[in-house]
Amino acid sequence: MTIILAIETSCDETSVAIVKNHQVLSNIVKSQINIHSFY
Repeated sequence: MTIILAIETSCDETSVAIVKNHQVLSNIVKSQINIHSFY
């Protein structure tokens, strides 16, 4: 059994995923695009 915590970041987004045996258990994306769209 393999469990992976994957984290990805960029200028305005951060993503986190948990994968167990090639199955995505959770995937969350947090974005600041709504805040940046005013500029």
